[in-house]
Amino acid sequence: MQQNAAKASGKSKAEQHDAQLQQELYAKRQKIYPRQVHGIFARLRVAAVFVLLGIYYGLPWLKWNGRQAVLLDLPHRQFHFFGITFWPQDFFFLAALLAIAAFSLFFFTALAGRLWCGYACPQTVWTEVFLWIERKIEGDRPKRIKLDKAPWTPKKLLIKGTKHLVWLAFSLYTGFTFVGYFTPIDDLAVRFIHFDTGPWETFWIFFYGFATYGNAGWLREQVCIYMCPYARFQSAMFDKDTLVISYDAKRGEPRGSRKRGVNPRELGLGDCIDCTLCVQVCPTGIDIRDGLQYECIGCAACIDVCDEVMEKMGYPKGLIRYTTERAMEGEKTHILRPRVLVYAALLVLLLSGWIYGIMSRVPAELDVIRDRMSLYRETDEGLVENSYTLKIANQDSRAHEYRVSIEGLEGAKLINPYGEIEVQPGEVKNVPVRVDIDPGDLKRPSSRFKFVLEAVDDPSIRVEEDARFLGPVVR
Repeated sequence: MQQNAAKASGKSKAEQHDAQLQQELYAKRQKIYPRQVHGIFARLRVAAVFVLLGIYYGLPWLKWNGRQAVLLDLPHRQFHFFGITFWPQDFFFLAALLAIAAFSLFFFTALAGRLWCGYACPQTVWTEVFLWIERKIEGDRPKRIKLDKAPWTPKKLLIKGTKHLVWLAFSLYTGFTFVGYFTPIDDLAVRFIHFDTGPWETFWIFFYGFATYGNAGWLREQVCIYMCPYARFQSAMFDKDTLVISYDAKRGEPRGSRKRGVNPRELGLGDCIDCTLCVQVCPTGIDIRDGLQYECIGCAACIDVCDEVMEKMGYPKGLIRYTTERAMEGEKTHILRPRVLVYAALLVLLLSGWIYGIMSRVPAELDVIRDRMSLYRETDEGLVENSYTLKIANQDSRAHEYRVSIEGLEGAKLINPYGEIEVQPGEVKNVPVRVDIDPGDLKRPSSRFKFVLEAVDDPSIRVEEDARFLGPVVR
């Protein structure tokens, strides 16, 4: 009996050790119930949600010159943005745009912390919508907590089921809209209603829909805390002059409850009444009074609710506020500092170059390939002749007829048996041509000149490409 008891006791200790070790390695998620808050920053977040989701859901339905305004047509390798059509050859525009987005993130982070996370990140935006749906169906924070603790009943099942059905419907429409950027959305809508979408379209509608449902409905703050890399390296872009959300400990401590109208100094207390509302409204569940933490997404909900409490207590607002580390230490803040100026200069330079490139872009491309089989040949008429292959690419959304000419080689004649060349949208046509010249007009064995490509119906589409003419040694 004693041996059996010892074995049982030993096993129990091993299990306890394993349980303790597991608890240390994996912290069980505590569900967060963010309280609804009102204030200037809450209104800004709502405005951002309306604007960003309005763009996302509305843009595919917008028409431009009889065609979907924004359409990334991957099968045909055409990317339509309003009146401009881009091709894979224009990939550097996308690379420049990504660089602009990166420097914008660096600039605004160095200036005012995690503005992107708090107001424009897709995870934040869609989570706001899912929380709004949850509040409308389940009620405010106390009702949601009470509902989750209550046993399962038909009423609870109905409420929870309704919420998840609305979440799924909204997520499915989100996935449908995503695919609508790659497939004409009018046609996609008809085929989706009739269950006639292709396998890849169906896959991406449901994949993106369930990703939205999982991230915004279930994971929520877990994405920001554990999955998002930005939270990990944001501190590298902060300095003492960065605007961040901070709790004024000098003014707020020691915290404690008290009646309204009582002077806290007479009680030996600070302005913080320890109501914990700043924790209850936080979407990631942190206590801002513990200092700046990487989990903080900069939504400023704690500022709004704390200002409400201070107003009710008759205290000055700003116990929690946007400020800098220098300001908290009583020093002068430097907004225009080297890193901000460098980011701003690079951002302006990149953005200006990108806009100029878009505005000056010509929707045609001309490549000249010289015949490498022979340097030159002499014709029966005694002329010197070079052969070339012209690769003409039409990067416009409509067909054009092009005229080819040469410049910079006096006395030369272009032999083009095709005349005006019609090229369809996205087509690349190879055109063999010859250039003849009297050897007496050649001043050197190698002469530079230009091929000129011009659209017959649109003279603004004009491209020049350098070439070289080789001939005999001039004596």
